[in-house]
Amino acid sequence: MNQHLVVALAYDGLCTFEFGCAVEVFALARPELGVAWYDFAVCAVEEGPIRAAGGITIDAPYTLALLERADTIIIPGWRDPDQAPPAPLLAALQAAAQRGARLCSICSGVFVLAVAGLLDGRAATTHWRYARQLRERYPAIEVQADLLYVDGGQIVSAAGSAAGLDMLLHLVRRDHGARIGNLVAQRLVVQPHREGGQAQFVSRPMAPDQDGRLAALMARVRAEPAFPHTLASMARAAAMSTRTLQRQFQAATGMAPVDWLIRERVAIARDLLESPGLPLPRVAQLAGFGSEESLRRHFRNLLHTSPGAYRKRFAAPPP
Repeated sequence: MNQHLVVALAYDGLCTFEFGCAVEVFALARPELGVAWYDFAVCAVEEGPIRAAGGITIDAPYTLALLERADTIIIPGWRDPDQAPPAPLLAALQAAAQRGARLCSICSGVFVLAVAGLLDGRAATTHWRYARQLRERYPAIEVQADLLYVDGGQIVSAAGSAAGLDMLLHLVRRDHGARIGNLVAQRLVVQPHREGGQAQFVSRPMAPDQDGRLAALMARVRAEPAFPHTLASMARAAAMSTRTLQRQFQAATGMAPVDWLIRERVAIARDLLESPGLPLPRVAQLAGFGSEESLRRHFRNLLHTSPGAYRKRFAAPPP
């Protein structure tokens, strides 16, 4: 094993979907990409039979000793947030963190990192069903419950099950750039990255949009991001009062109309920034921010990085 070693944990009660996402992204050989792909291995957290959801039994070939060599460790959920992880696992994760390994959790797997004390003073996310429990039990963690994943550098956490796939593709983009990340996403037949937060997935009655006015408004805004949209102009376009628009938007998306507009513009700016030849002032104009300063402020508020840093990391190389 001489490439970047990714190790996924296997435990009794294993979350099959989360584990499968890690296998699909990192374990398959991808010679067509033309880059040094990952080595992948699975290690058992404990002795005894490892039974996974769906009646599957897993024979993990490695023990926790493998974590001493892992570059990236993936915790694909945890069997019960109220059940303390084994002490040897916590010690192995602490040692891995100390030597600089990248630690990644999906869904309830964040509780393993929390118990290990590795998230104190850091931002993290988890499934919206567990967010309150995580926040109350570990007040030293900055729980960002609306995000699909939180990239804290060395420690990366994802929300509910499918958000783990978003996070894993993000890691590929981070390691190999936007072109490779996009190619892997194409192989998986998924979007390279999804916009919006968990609020859109929380179980709640959705706003009745029987005449399609809300959907039509969203499509219009996406098609004309540079137009000087305001709450009032969007309400007029949807033939609603501003109060009705805000109420329906909040119920349907979990966001206020103006917050949704800013997120859409940031998403458009991200796509534009992946074209290396487009000047930043032009990106700001096309995305509807009007000025570089406004683009930088909103970009950093939502993505915790600058447009320049994002472009440096994700822009496709010139042909």
